[in-house]
Amino acid sequence: MGRAPASRFRLRHAADVLRGGGIVAYPTEAVFGLGCDPLNERAVMRLLDIKRRAVDKGLILIASEWRQLRPFLEPVPDAIREQLDASWPGPVTWVLKAPPETPTWLRGQFPTLAVRVTAHPLAAALCAAFGGALVSTSANASGRPPARSALQTRLRCPGTDLVVPGATGGRRRPSEIRNPYTGARLRAG
Repeated sequence: MGRAPASRFRLRHAADVLRGGGIVAYPTEAVFGLGCDPLNERAVMRLLDIKRRAVDKGLILIASEWRQLRPFLEPVPDAIREQLDASWPGPVTWVLKAPPETPTWLRGQFPTLAVRVTAHPLAAALCAAFGGALVSTSANASGRPPARSALQTRLRCPGTDLVVPGATGGRRRPSEIRNPYTGARLRAG
């Protein structure tokens, strides 16, 4: 019986760090992201501290599949689900209605939550290894340029517990953010 490939071992190790309340950095479609267990308030607060980001701004959750996001959201009408399915997996983040019990450390001051089924193979594999959605925010201090490599992440985000090396998806801009209820584009992609 041989050893597991290094990438599989890395993903299992990263998932263990996340389950233990750690902050993990990983490549996404455009930049390196910082992630943690979205239900671990202490981990989310550490992540926000690393970023110097206010909790009231809300965060994005990424997942490898739709079912990982459903527990955080109100039921989605079929017409909106069709829009999601047409753009996922991919670099489009959607702002969807969240039930009141969705933690405020995730949704901030909003009744909604930003979510995405990622197309980046390593980020998706990390969600799968963790077994659920992850907080995903750019690896940088608020207002500063996001990290685009593992080295930049280590330098710009001290306090990160683990950096998973890998290439970003090559996009120049972070994911587009859309509101399916109003049709508004909240961030160009």
